Amino acid sequence: MAANDILNTIQGPDDIKALNDKECQELSHELHETIIDRVSQNGGHLSSNLGVVELTVALLSVFSPPNDQIVWDVGHQSYSYKLLTGRQKEFETLRQFDGMSGFPRPSESEYDAFGTGHSSTSVSAALGLLRAKKLQGDDGHVVAIIGDGSLTGGMAYEGLNDTGHLGENLIVILNDNQMSIDKNVGALSKHLLSFRSSRAYIRAKNKMEKILLHTPIIGRPVFRFLRMIKTWIRITLRRNNPVIFEDLGFKYFGPFNGHDIPLLKKKLEMAKSMNEPVLVHIITQKGRGYTNAEKNPSLYHGISSFDRKKGIQVDPNKKTFTDAFSDAIVKEGREDKRVVAVCAAMMSSIGLSEFRKEMKLRFFDVGIAEEHAVTMAAGMAKNGMIPVVALYSTFIQRSIDQILHDVCLMNLHVVFAIDRAGIVGADGPTHQGIYEMAFMNTMPNIMLFSPMNYAELGHMLHYAITEARGPIAIRYPRGAEPEILSSIPTVPGIAPRSIREGNQVAIISIGVMAKEALEAASILENRGISCQVIDLRCAKPIMWDFLLPLLTSVKVIATIEDGVKEFGIGSGLIIELARRLPNIPARNMLSFGIEDAPLKAGKREELIRFEKMNADSIANAMEKHFLENNN
Repeated sequence: MAANDILNTIQGPDDIKALNDKECQELSHELHETIIDRVSQNGGHLSSNLGVVELTVALLSVFSPPNDQIVWDVGHQSYSYKLLTGRQKEFETLRQFDGMSGFPRPSESEYDAFGTGHSSTSVSAALGLLRAKKLQGDDGHVVAIIGDGSLTGGMAYEGLNDTGHLGENLIVILNDNQMSIDKNVGALSKHLLSFRSSRAYIRAKNKMEKILLHTPIIGRPVFRFLRMIKTWIRITLRRNNPVIFEDLGFKYFGPFNGHDIPLLKKKLEMAKSMNEPVLVHIITQKGRGYTNAEKNPSLYHGISSFDRKKGIQVDPNKKTFTDAFSDAIVKEGREDKRVVAVCAAMMSSIGLSEFRKEMKLRFFDVGIAEEHAVTMAAGMAKNGMIPVVALYSTFIQRSIDQILHDVCLMNLHVVFAIDRAGIVGADGPTHQGIYEMAFMNTMPNIMLFSPMNYAELGHMLHYAITEARGPIAIRYPRGAEPEILSSIPTVPGIAPRSIREGNQVAIISIGVMAKEALEAASILENRGISCQVIDLRCAKPIMWDFLLPLLTSVKVIATIEDGVKEFGIGSGLIIELARRLPNIPARNMLSFGIEDAPLKAGKREELIRFEKMNADSIANAMEKHFLENNN
């Protein structure tokens, strides 16, 4: 059979319903191969997608989107779903600029019922879809697929509780692969372990069921008797091992082998026929079908392009801001026993593996529960510890209320290490780290630092722990420090400093955007305009006593930040500069940042150019205003 013989014939879910079980299995194999090939070229989420291929085939064999609606929690496991719902041609543009999204996106296809990107939201969204359907007389089904990692987020239980309370016929599929990105943690993970059976057990159980059901005369009675005994034992032991989902009002089925398509189809048909909340618990293998990902699913979670045959080659000499943070917090933890590290299910990705290895008792992974992480850290700070809460920018958004109420209003000494800040790239709108600087800027008492290189990151973390008091946030980008910034030395304190002298125009840069600022300054110099570059360092509070003396001779000022422009640091800075420097016309104060619209997927350099934040765009705009002012 030629490659993708079956996949190439699939135009939509109706075509899958015509396949027999053997053809469904072959289709699954083709999907595995297609996903591995494309992710190896474009990058993306590999392990999670390979784990749900068979589930996706079974879902589309039983349900009929878009009338039946399927909501993928997080959504980074929806590649096979996209391939089977009419988007094969677009799949080669996965995560590219103006290409296919790596997450469900309703604007992309009617088959994407709800846009997702963060975890623990699927049950709430699906329940809302279902209730709207009922109010409009639509009898279509709604299915939410949620991972066991996402069940560590409290919002999942809000949705489950509401669903079970009124007994609505929502179908929830628990995709249990015992992982989020790193290994799952917490009591819930242990509770699910009591449900899980080994794959050998599941195979034996399924085989025994088939034998009994095909044994004449006595087979079915014996099967029913054994099932009754199993139910009786579960009820008898319930006090010691509560079936949490049944307590929440769901009919619970499982666990089942999540890679057995005939079995999945049978169980999904059963769930579809019931008029009450149903939770189907399946066991899957993250990274299934690609040996490297099976062995190391965390490494192959969210990845850049790689050589399929060789797998991901980890270069120990290639350093990133995350690595620099890792080195810095280990150093601080050794020197001060009050330092504790807190993360939300991303220990290795956020750079805390070495801290945990060396200071395990002062390391806390709370699962996918950012709100809890922040308030728990606040409690630790109140009792004398110095918690460093390490989160991605896109995920810290989930804890705005806790940052305000539980940290800032009490002026507690909590340090937020904000990784993946700014333009992240190919994961698209839900994962860009462009908002947290603007909302942090509204919080009382907080200080906001942004380092341009590794040395500054280490210096700022040390300052935040040893000299600052109250809440401090340090934001830094994904990837490596720009080469042009790597040799710029740090200086004491966190006040603004000049990193390039000039006396006609000035660029105030925040963090790694100093790269574009320095390159723009070089362009302007070649055009005969002297440009100063100022590294702001501390974006809140603005240290005016240090900043204003640096701007006495210039006639045009620009700010550039790796975040939203409206209500960001730069816009507020420009307003105040216009008041404090009346000799510079407001028209000659420019702000560069991300416009007020969702930022699409693409390479960082593509998006910086698209948003006109690149050196050429900055230089052109500043030159225009300077020449207008001097004619």
